[in-house]
Amino acid sequence: MGAAMAPSPDPPGAVARRPVAARVVARLGGPVVRTALVVVAVFWLLPVLGLLVASLRPEEAGARSGWWTVFTAPAQLTLANYAALLSDRVMLGSLWNTVLITVPSTVLVVVLGALAAYALAWIEFPGRDWVLLGVVALLVVPIQVALIPVAQLLGGIGLYGSIPGVVLFHVAFGLPFAVFLLRNSFAAIPRDLLEAARMDGGRELRIFWRLVLPISLPAVASLAIFQFLWVWNDLLVGLVFADESSAPITVALRSELRQFGSNVDVLASGAFLSMVVPLVVFFAFQRHFVQGVLAGSTR
Repeated sequence: MGAAMAPSPDPPGAVARRPVAARVVARLGGPVVRTALVVVAVFWLLPVLGLLVASLRPEEAGARSGWWTVFTAPAQLTLANYAALLSDRVMLGSLWNTVLITVPSTVLVVVLGALAAYALAWIEFPGRDWVLLGVVALLVVPIQVALIPVAQLLGGIGLYGSIPGVVLFHVAFGLPFAVFLLRNSFAAIPRDLLEAARMDGGRELRIFWRLVLPISLPAVASLAIFQFLWVWNDLLVGLVFADESSAPITVALRSELRQFGSNVDVLASGAFLSMVVPLVVFFAFQRHFVQGVLAGSTR
């Protein structure tokens, strides 16, 4: 009876069919698809190349011909635009304001988000699940709905139009994603590892600093990169909450658009300079993006 119910072996010479997903992945990894992706990437980078070339051309050359003429007349390239930009107090001050806004916003979000994520992952307290649900709910709140209420709040405490006010707004809206991302990463750590550390006399803060953070370093680095890029490239928050003395580089470049026809050299050099830092950060730490986002996803 049992022998009759057993599945019959595959006939000799039969070839096992691969799943559809495996066949699709194999086809997407072929040389034709890779060549097509390279072509798309080159076309995608053309605007960046055009911006770089435009930032190295003098004003009269930019008004007379397109940036692609540099391939036939490379002598027109010059660094005078960047020298003039770095001597401009408004642009230099806005670039420094961007640093003063981005660095504290990133550090505070990473530190506060990591502490809150550890508490939600490994510390038992009443209402922990409800707090986690509240954090998840805050992820879907659009930033636009809070502009007017927060502006009134910051105006009431005297922080509207200042760098600390802009930093507080970025921290408030960056924390829900930080807690959600890091909580998933911390929850993937084996419970036995933390129990052993507690049995050895380790306190929660020491366990968090010496054990949890080093293990979850890819997720922490990924969060820091995400937050840095978001704040550095922000225009809306800086436009609403910053004044002339605290405006970031994005707001300063927007104000230059009013005279676009006569200051393309300033706009191109300023835009490329503001883009260099995020590009360097991204290409230097891009491997942490995938590792951080996938941390804890299999738990």
